Amino acid sequence: MSIALARTRPVYDLIEVHDALERSRGRSPELDAFYQRMLESGPERFVTTPSSLDALDPLRDECPNFAEVLDDLTRYLRLAHAGNRGFNLMPILLLGGPGVGKTHFARRLARAMGTEFELIGMNALSAGFVITGSSASWRGAKCGKVAERLVRGQFANPVVVLDEVEKASGSSQSDPLAALYQLLEPETAQAFRDEFIDVEIDASQICWVLTANSTDGIPAPLLNRMAVYEVPAPTREQAAGIARRMLAGLLAELNLNGFDAGLSDAVLDKLAPVAPRELRKTLLDCLGYAVAEGRSRVSVEDVRLRPAPGKGRIGF
Repeated sequence: MSIALARTRPVYDLIEVHDALERSRGRSPELDAFYQRMLESGPERFVTTPSSLDALDPLRDECPNFAEVLDDLTRYLRLAHAGNRGFNLMPILLLGGPGVGKTHFARRLARAMGTEFELIGMNALSAGFVITGSSASWRGAKCGKVAERLVRGQFANPVVVLDEVEKASGSSQSDPLAALYQLLEPETAQAFRDEFIDVEIDASQICWVLTANSTDGIPAPLLNRMAVYEVPAPTREQAAGIARRMLAGLLAELNLNGFDAGLSDAVLDKLAPVAPRELRKTLLDCLGYAVAEGRSRVSVEDVRLRPAPGKGRIGF
């Protein structure tokens, strides 16, 4: 397991928070409570950098179809170590069909970095309030996800995923992507102002990972702020390796020491339609059927796939 080196960085100014609390006192109990939390927790948050240059190697085994992304991230990690600076990544856009493992990769990246993870689904987002918060003068107003993560969390550099960003929709008065023009630029992100708390937050250390099936619907100025990667489906060899490693992990997790960790070619062929994100549940089902039948190895009969209309074949 990778160990992260950590330094601290203030993400807001206590004096500004105190002044905002004095101005708003009594108008909104929720806002007053949020300011109080900011004062009590203090402004310092950890900024992490993996201590080992090999920290990303486990992702190569677990997410082999992300080799291009990992090649770049590994170079950035070496630069961080060479300059004794933080591992601060430019925003990443992962393009690929459903099920290739984009969100799973982002979760594992956060683990390798030793930081927190936040997932924001954009497919049902009709306004930017989820990201930026809404004015405290509105009924039911609340803090946005960015400020909430930085205030309630322990880290200044969480991995924040905007999932299915191409499906975000909104009106000209309420563009759900508008805040990203500021947030994806480190210089302007240092002074991000959530509408609910109306206090500047330093969001410049956030590691942004956006996912999409295609670039359709994503404005060109946003694309220019990101490193864009086409993520292919795993090859047969890669997918077989993923399945074997996942099965071995499940056997250790379930303490099934006497169970055979091997998967035959026939089993892998039958698992071919299963997308990587669905593989864990499928293998759990396989183990359940095998154990129920008194077997100590997964057989073809244990692979009982449910129909999934409309889903493409990933393939082993």
